[in-house]
Amino acid sequence: MSHVMNTYARLPVAFSHGNGSRVIDTEGRMYLDGLAGIAVNTLGHNHPALVAAISAQAGRLLHTSNIYRMPQQEQLADKLAELSGMDEVFFCNSGCEANEAAIKLARFYGHQRGVDNPAIIVMEHSFHGRTLATLSATGSRKVQAGFEPLVAGFVRAPFGDLDAVRAIGERNKNVVAVMFEVVQGEGGIHVADPAYQRGLRGLCDENAWLMICDEVQCGTGRTGTWFGFQQAGIRPDVATLAKGLAGGVPIGACLAAGKAAWLLKPGNHGSTFGGNPLATTAALTTLEVIEKENLLANAVSVGEIIRNGLAQALADLPGGAGIRGMGLMIGIELDRPCGELVERALDAGLLINVTAERVVRLLPALNFSAEEGRELVERLSALIRAFLSS
Repeated sequence: MSHVMNTYARLPVAFSHGNGSRVIDTEGRMYLDGLAGIAVNTLGHNHPALVAAISAQAGRLLHTSNIYRMPQQEQLADKLAELSGMDEVFFCNSGCEANEAAIKLARFYGHQRGVDNPAIIVMEHSFHGRTLATLSATGSRKVQAGFEPLVAGFVRAPFGDLDAVRAIGERNKNVVAVMFEVVQGEGGIHVADPAYQRGLRGLCDENAWLMICDEVQCGTGRTGTWFGFQQAGIRPDVATLAKGLAGGVPIGACLAAGKAAWLLKPGNHGSTFGGNPLATTAALTTLEVIEKENLLANAVSVGEIIRNGLAQALADLPGGAGIRGMGLMIGIELDRPCGELVERALDAGLLINVTAERVVRLLPALNFSAEEGRELVERLSALIRAFLSS
């Protein structure tokens, strides 16, 4: 029996190595990877540029601590500011840490404005992490159950309902920020309408609230732009990144702009490992490859191939298939719980995921080819058809 804590319902497979969007298990069997480590392996597996950069950096320095300057960290912050239009960046190790930094920043901002008990409006069906504060912000009782008392200071609104956010603000004068995902990943691949995002931006401006965009899963080019919020033509006050930023090496980032920027000073926040030379080198290389290989455009074109292909292949199913998403972040909602599809797909040599009980989630690497997209459609549609008819 393994001594690893039993916090995951693991599938009966272990992988040995991979190349691109193909992975091989310890028995020598090959799989098409439609999940990319849950939106982490941005460049697929074993990308030569990323492997070379990580290897070279490991031979120089792995870690020095944030007591000292780190050129790679500064270069990455400059690059992210250039790509996003934001002003400053705090580095950590994961999405929940990035969101913790955003929550702390919002509370700090509120106290600076004289609000003793700052509140943040968050959305139903959201997912922001598993630390106590981020699971309290999350709109899922499944995640929260058993960990009460939850952290106070979060007020929930229906996702996509601008009037509900406005009404909360009118009733609760402690509100200092609104926090939402541009695409709800764990919640079932629900996309925030651009008009809704612009409306939130307007409400935040009218009330001097911070607008916080959680792009932990949908950021770093997955939607076809560097940041999902860019497709709505807005700039938030705070944005968070993690997952795919370093192509598989743990990193998180909290970006701030405008009235949220330059608030935190030495001692207000920190991270032992955050932004170390290895992680920031991996992130810089990942961003460089995305640009060099034109992977933003690839995410758009291959995402369209997959969505359109699935819509055509599943159009006549009585059980239905609601297909939605942006770029290479795709959900197929069925009319019944479909968790067993994950293991069926594994048996068929395909890696997928199911979230929100009924939504097949696809998060391929950004360099997933058009041919692989068509293969994914063919294999997955056959599995879904067989499942719905069983």
